[in-house]
Amino acid sequence: MFTRKNNRLEALIGPNSEFRGDVTTQGTFRIDGVFSGNIVADWVILGESGSIKGDITARSVIIGGKVDGNVKGEELVEIKHTGQLTGDISTRKLSVAEGGVFEGRSLVQKDETKVVDFPSKEAMSK
Repeated sequence: MFTRKNNRLEALIGPNSEFRGDVTTQGTFRIDGVFSGNIVADWVILGESGSIKGDITARSVIIGGKVDGNVKGEELVEIKHTGQLTGDISTRKLSVAEGGVFEGRSLVQKDETKVVDFPSKEAMSK
């Protein structure tokens, strides 16, 4: 979950807390309470007791609670078995666990850096 460059929890909304407004942060942002607003972060982790009403933009997003909004995860969006997402997803890698709920549209982009182009048989025989 953490990288060497950014291995710290930058912000936390606890289970008995409620926050309204937009947040932009580097690092990991964990929400176990109620959050209303838009989020821009490196990582967003939504605990089972947490809820977000707003859009999320991050490198990776892990959803264990309820999200009502659009999610853009540059690398990964993961919906756990307790997670619920109502909104659209744009990512390179999407994972929805059995029991997880996703209502919306998804755009899973091809990762161009990992594509290996094999030559055709005709090109190899020349």
